[in-house]
Amino acid sequence: MDWVRFNWAWGHWVMGGPAALLSRLRVYGRDRIPMRGGAVLAFNHFSWIDIPAFGWAAPRPFYFLAKSEAMEFPVGGWYLSRFGAFSVRRGESDREAVRRMREVVRDGNLLGIFAEGTRQRSGVPGHVQPGAAMVALNEDVPVIPAAINGSQNWKPGMPVSIVFGEPMRFSGLPSGSKGYREASEQIQAEIRRLWEWLGENQKAGRPRKVTLPA
Repeated sequence: MDWVRFNWAWGHWVMGGPAALLSRLRVYGRDRIPMRGGAVLAFNHFSWIDIPAFGWAAPRPFYFLAKSEAMEFPVGGWYLSRFGAFSVRRGESDREAVRRMREVVRDGNLLGIFAEGTRQRSGVPGHVQPGAAMVALNEDVPVIPAAINGSQNWKPGMPVSIVFGEPMRFSGLPSGSKGYREASEQIQAEIRRLWEWLGENQKAGRPRKVTLPA
């Protein structure tokens, strides 16, 4: 996995830097991501710009799920895999993807998941799928919720903001479908709350010094 960290070292600037400039990206709560140990980053998703934007925003490399169609594209799939992406078959059981997800955090790495499973065309965060909760409950690692706002119908120059929430733990919930559902509902509510906070912050002119949502 060292080659992933190597690629992130330059990719952070080569891909994340231009994305940050084009989106006038502003990031809040970056220090809420633990610098060591396994954890799950659970994002909402509107646009292709979200991927390099979150890559720029995160203070350490993360492995991330990508739809199988993207990973099967001859050049693009190979390129994404250099940065730790691995595929998941949407809408069906994918045991290999689940194994990889758990392995990533068990080895002390960050796992990035677009929590809704696909881009949201409605312009607001959608229903959170159980993947993030499943990994967190089975491997006893935190979920760091994150919201992106401004990438809905994004065009170059439009401002985009990201905020990371406080790490969430679900040690009191059972490891099974009921626990996954309850934890996913909590993650969904927190992403929506963070997204709404970004909206209010946008109206206030996106000040750099703010009181983050607790």
